[in-house]
Amino acid sequence: MELSIISPMYNEEENIEKTVREIKHVLAAYEHPWELILVNDGSTDNTLAVARQIAQQEENVTVLSYHVNRGRGYALRTGFAQARGRVIMTIESDLSWKVEGILDMLRTLDEDETVDLVLASPYMPGGHTENVPFMRLAISRIGNKILGLAMPGNLHTVTQMFRAYRREVLDALELEADRKEIHLEILSKAMAAGFRAVEIPAASQWRASGTSSFKWRSTSISHLLFSFYEKPALLFGMIGISFAIVGVIIGVYIIVLWQQAELNPVRPLMTLLMLFVLSGIQLASFGFIGTQIAALRKEVIKVQRQNRQFAQTREPADQSPTADQ
Repeated sequence: MELSIISPMYNEEENIEKTVREIKHVLAAYEHPWELILVNDGSTDNTLAVARQIAQQEENVTVLSYHVNRGRGYALRTGFAQARGRVIMTIESDLSWKVEGILDMLRTLDEDETVDLVLASPYMPGGHTENVPFMRLAISRIGNKILGLAMPGNLHTVTQMFRAYRREVLDALELEADRKEIHLEILSKAMAAGFRAVEIPAASQWRASGTSSFKWRSTSISHLLFSFYEKPALLFGMIGISFAIVGVIIGVYIIVLWQQAELNPVRPLMTLLMLFVLSGIQLASFGFIGTQIAALRKEVIKVQRQNRQFAQTREPADQSPTADQ
């Protein structure tokens, strides 16, 4: 199997048939075997029934399902476990992306063997969005900008689902996230393990029908916390430097008052100065320690990748029949 496409579904009965039809149309010219894995993430409408009906008619379509809504991350991990393709692609089931990007990502992987994962980006030069509500677009752009500062490389979009991975990337990672944070987890761990990610321009569009499951408050908070987890200096460093700057300003103010013979010994300005300066230094130190811990975590991920690769090479040998004594 050359290509596996995984598409999680939650209450997408209005969209899934059109999504499958468009993916099939785009891949009509694709000359290699492919499969589409639809993962029903505990839908409460007729999504599962519609998907199973499609699977009965299309030999390339497989449906996986469970009863309780577990989140996008759990759905993707379920699909990853069943995927057989050399390339594994993920895409929303609500037509949030122009599916023509599938061939662009495959072409990028074929033309450059050093590329391990391809990210579709509407925010890089050449990419664009269509009919996305202003507030949703603003939150997404700001969030991706902040997260991009925490990630290595100059990436414009890091929260998208529309991606393509070489199989060895996902095989090397121990994934844990059950929610939308899985996109950040995969990218963070993959780049820490030494895999190379590139972006290509893509078109993102507002869903054709149905109701969006996007929860901007919880998603924004979780993504902000992830950026601090990925690069602690963003939080502790900025606050520490701000405290130190305030301390310096107070120090300059004290010097000015002293030279003008107006310094009041009763006012606790010196105490305030020391409080801000020492607090700034302490917080900056926390940022430095956090950065060292983050670097150590990346080394652990590299070791985990090596261990998983070693285990995979041992499995065929362990399963081979032993010679008669």
